[in-house]
Amino acid sequence: MSEREPAPLVRRAEDVEYEAVDAAEGLAKGVLVGAEQGAPNFAMRRFTLEAGSEVPRHTNAVEHVQYVLEGEYVVGMDDEERTVSAGDSLLVPAGAVHWYRNEGDEQGAFVCVVPHGDDEIELVE
Repeated sequence: MSEREPAPLVRRAEDVEYEAVDAAEGLAKGVLVGAEQGAPNFAMRRFTLEAGSEVPRHTNAVEHVQYVLEGEYVVGMDDEERTVSAGDSLLVPAGAVHWYRNEGDEQGAFVCVVPHGDDEIELVE
């Protein structure tokens, strides 16, 4: 195996550490697989969105795709809001203004995959 080829990996759920996301109270992120685990191109992250929490309008420098794992919450993109639930998928293009709001009584959770690089986040008023 050359240095450029990643090694196969199975990462256990109990090995993933979650941390609060500063920009939004009630939002936590865990990196499931990323550069630290040897992934050469993408990072796969899991987010949890507590009941009653909100993520403000923001943009990201890189595109990301998401898959809703649990719960039901509102996703806003380009001034349009949609309710999403387990099994739904999203594409958020680089630079697109988007936000989240969990109006329910249950936690929401989603997987988010992003390419490696500078994922600069900018809050939008």
